[in-house]
Amino acid sequence: MSFQSFGDFLAMGHHGPYVWSAYAISLAVLAINVVSPMLARRRYLQEEARRLRREANK
Repeated sequence: MSFQSFGDFLAMGHHGPYVWSAYAISLAVLAINVVSPMLARRRYLQEEARRLRREANK
């Protein structure tokens, strides 16, 4: 499929809103799948460090 202009590319044959929203949602899900485990690991390590400090102070 070839497009005559960049505007035609963005319009995607009048399917542009669907196509670009599908790409945006997919990208958002992929980003969440990457960032979520990183945040969970950081939170776990902080909780463990806090627990170890509490146990050391007893």
